[in-house]
Amino acid sequence: MRVVICCIGNELKGDDAFGILVYERLKYIIKDKAIIINCGNVPENYLGKIINANPDLVILVDAVHFGGKVGELVIVDPEETLGEAFSTHSLPLKFLTRFIKENTNAKVLLLGCQPRSVEFLGEVSEEVKESVEKAVNYIIKLLHNSV
Repeated sequence: MRVVICCIGNELKGDDAFGILVYERLKYIIKDKAIIINCGNVPENYLGKIINANPDLVILVDAVHFGGKVGELVIVDPEETLGEAFSTHSLPLKFLTRFIKENTNAKVLLLGCQPRSVEFLGEVSEEVKESVEKAVNYIIKLLHNSV
């Protein structure tokens, strides 16, 4: 199974660093099992790389406002469940997902974390730091089971 993991976020905006922190933890651990991309806060810039990988599964890792408790994780189809309004970035994940699905046969999942604050120069909350470890462990188990 070909897997692409797109870690999305902005390290200068508090809990929005979630995806980038997951990337930093995973980049050496899973390099042979998946393509992992640090998309920063512009995942649309990596669509060509994602599509050229011809993945079976794309996992978007991002801080998303879904009304959960701070640090709570959600695993969903971003096109069907969360809609446009919840990403912390300019391009809604729904559109990114739709483009990936139209150009590959990949299933797309969002591994999202509820942020406390995405204030510029804010600190990452303890709850989100703990969720980084949970997300890393989830992805490692998912990749291990898909081999």
